[in-house]
Order: sequence, then structure tokens, then C-alpha cells
Amino acid sequence: MDTLNQNKRKRQYQPMSEINVTPFVDVMLVLLIVFMVTAPLLTVGIPIDLPKVKADALTDQKDPLEISIKLNGEVYLGDNIINVENLIQTIEAITEENFESRIYVRGDRGIAYGRVMEIISMINNAGYRRVALVTQNPS
Repeated sequence: MDTLNQNKRKRQYQPMSEINVTPFVDVMLVLLIVFMVTAPLLTVGIPIDLPKVKADALTDQKDPLEISIKLNGEVYLGDNIINVENLIQTIEAITEENFESRIYVRGDRGIAYGRVMEIISMINNAGYRRVALVTQNPS
């Protein structure tokens, strides 16, 4: 009888061989929340000093193309620098010649007005009519 009690004790106190995943799940959920909060803040990659005006924001369902013109004259399509001569061809390739696509032009506050209008004129001459200037609300 003594050996029977010893066998029961050995079975009772054996360590578990399973991994406790609860702390791992907790950490992953916290990281998910952190990324969900910070992701919208990382949408614009080109820092531009936008003009400040009081106007209502445009609301669209689709993501528009963004063309940025920096103070030194560099032109960006999204986050990539682009040669102005290839701008229209690239836009047509991206939009698949859908002339109803929304295009946002972001020009630095210090850049010459004529330079921004040259870019907008090129886009309009290609047939795109939904071109908008991006500004910043003065707050």
C-alpha cells in the first residue's frame, strides 16, 4: 500500500509540459492597439510646409493620388521622386486613364505659385479634371 501512495504522489506533482500563452496574447494585443493608434499618423511621407487656409475638408471614398512639390522644386508622386516629364505618363499608368480619378497637389508654402500652376496645368491638359490643392487649417 505504501508503494501505491508513492506512485500517486509522483503523478500528482509532475510539472506541466504545456506553454502558457496568455502573457504572449496580452503583449500582442497591446502591440496591436499601439499600431492601430499610430498608423494613421504615418500617412504622409514628404514633409511640406503647407499654406494655412480656412476651408472645409474634401471627403472621398477612394484614395487619391498625391503630388508633392517641395521648396527646392523636387516633385514627388506619393513618396517617390519623379521627373516632371514623366509625370503624366505615370499618372495615366496608375489611374489606367480614368480621368475621374482624384489628384491632390501639395505645394510648399514658399514655392512660387507659377510652379504649382504649371503642374496643375499639365494634369488638366492631360484630361484630369478632379485636381485639388491641399492646404492646412490654421489652428
